[in-house]
Amino acid sequence: MAVNFEISYHAKVVKVDIVSLPLVWRNKIRFAIEEKLTTAPDFYGKPLRRSLKGYRKLRVGDYRVVFKIHRNKVYILAIMHRSVVYQKITKRL
Repeated sequence: MAVNFEISYHAKVVKVDIVSLPLVWRNKIRFAIEEKLTTAPDFYGKPLRRSLKGYRKLRVGDYRVVFKIHRNKVYILAIMHRSVVYQKITKRL
């Protein structure tokens, strides 16, 4: 029996992150979230360390989707390019 996870986004993900993505990557990331994070986020997401302990990341090309799993919900905290995501994400914690 598969458990479906509900996706919830941080307000800045919707207002800033998704809008700033190129259209091609926006579609690829949306597909990855729908296919992977709604079915098995603990399998596809790699755990983060240090100050981001408890969070996980999903790699989609050069972009990272940082999220946290709580029961049957996946809270997406950031969707950014890999070069800036870890410096900017601490402001959202």
